[in-house]
Amino acid sequence: MTRTRKSVGRIAFVGAGPGDPGLLTRRAHDALVTADHVVYDRTVAEPLLAAVRAEADPQAEFSPAEGAPGDVAKVLLSAARSGLHAVRLVGGDPFGHGAVVTEVQAVARTNVPFEVVPGVGTAAGVATYAGVPLPGVRTVADVEDAQSVDFEAVAVAVGRGSAALALDAGELAGVRDGLVAAGVDPATPVAITGDGTGETQYTSQSTVDSMVAAALGFAGRIVLCVGAGVPQRDKLGWWENRPLYGWKVLVPRTKEQAGAMSRRLRAYGAIPCEVPTIAVEPPRTPAQMERAIKGLVDGRYAWTIFTSVNAVRAVWEKFAEHGLDARHFGGVKIACIGEATADAVRAFGIQPELIPSGEQSSEGLLAEFSPHDEVLDPVGRILLPRADIATETLAAGLTEPGWAVDDVTAYRTVRAAPPPAEIRDAIKSGGFDAVLFTSSSTVRNLVGIAGKPHARTVVAVIGPKTAETATEFGLRVDVQPPHASVADLVEALAVYAVELREKLAQMPAKQRRGSKVQGPTALRFR
Repeated sequence: MTRTRKSVGRIAFVGAGPGDPGLLTRRAHDALVTADHVVYDRTVAEPLLAAVRAEADPQAEFSPAEGAPGDVAKVLLSAARSGLHAVRLVGGDPFGHGAVVTEVQAVARTNVPFEVVPGVGTAAGVATYAGVPLPGVRTVADVEDAQSVDFEAVAVAVGRGSAALALDAGELAGVRDGLVAAGVDPATPVAITGDGTGETQYTSQSTVDSMVAAALGFAGRIVLCVGAGVPQRDKLGWWENRPLYGWKVLVPRTKEQAGAMSRRLRAYGAIPCEVPTIAVEPPRTPAQMERAIKGLVDGRYAWTIFTSVNAVRAVWEKFAEHGLDARHFGGVKIACIGEATADAVRAFGIQPELIPSGEQSSEGLLAEFSPHDEVLDPVGRILLPRADIATETLAAGLTEPGWAVDDVTAYRTVRAAPPPAEIRDAIKSGGFDAVLFTSSSTVRNLVGIAGKPHARTVVAVIGPKTAETATEFGLRVDVQPPHASVADLVEALAVYAVELREKLAQMPAKQRRGSKVQGPTALRFR
């Protein structure tokens, strides 16, 4: 009898980098999304681990590394010998950890295939995010404890260039004593960074002799930079100097749409909090939309006007139900309000004929939309698929110059469930630095499910209609972009933050403390 040999899996030792998920290498990403079992280390930042879980196979098992290096190696080998793809995930670079090197050696003594995927070293990566260059002779190391540091080598590097050490905050006193004993000048500048590459990264500058006092409040893993590169962070410290760094920003949108805005906010340094205020549901009766789709195919309409991404999605979902595609829009012109809506149309391979060049609103579209001409427009009907709560402004404005309009309910917007109590409390007590409203309904629904934002919260609105609604609810509108789009709204908030910071910088310290200027910069200015 012939036995079928069981296939052996493989093991990947993957460096996660210093914490920012964006610093994962492509090879590391590929290993993680195909993993069956991920054994992660305590040095892996929680936000990065959450990002990995979100993209991994839903069936993948995640477990913390426990026990001695030999115990961890046994877990990895057991998974691989069961035919699984096992990943050992560690912060920084795998070979930056003595215990992980021991694990790799244990695996290497077997016939199980393995690979080691490098990661950005924690010390070097955080130094760069803190704005501390490490040119010339340097020492970069992940430190287990003060006793394991070669202080003589660090002192040489500091004398000729710079050093960066990743260590536990509790080891700082021992490191200080070791540096001084090795001949490092106590007045040598240092930078201490906590939550390196994270949303709340914070750097404190000091000197070797006073660095323990300067690190009060720091906990967990930190990075200590020592040497001539530290003073340069005043100009090179880009991560903590982004316009919205540290701002907690409320994003009240539908769950599906909040992601794009949050990504833009994070690029500016903000900490977004997504609170769904609107749920999008199909119409109660599908008959209207069924007739509209049939009319599109039969050539009943000269134009289709999309006022939102949700409207585009609703029409294409109906197309998919009937086995239709973009070709069935042949001969129908398309107008869109807003670049986001236009991008949603382009995603289906169609270029809109009209996007208002000025105000991105119903009024802006009407100002550029041509009246109906019976000679030039033999088909005089327009399809207007919209939300059930849409105003009559656009339909009425199109009817007046001679167009026939089928104003069709493509989707319903319903109020979402209230957010958790801690979010509601933060909204009402000023726990958020800013809130971004993208429609009148987001204003109404947020106030309805969570209450009015506190007076010191910066209110940013996407356009004039949203501004009117916010004012009706007693909110002070601080920011409104010249064009109604998510990108312009976030950009306008970033510009506002920069202007606020400059205004505060020009105030005398005494006046600054008593200033009524709104925004988090007034609270955290230093």
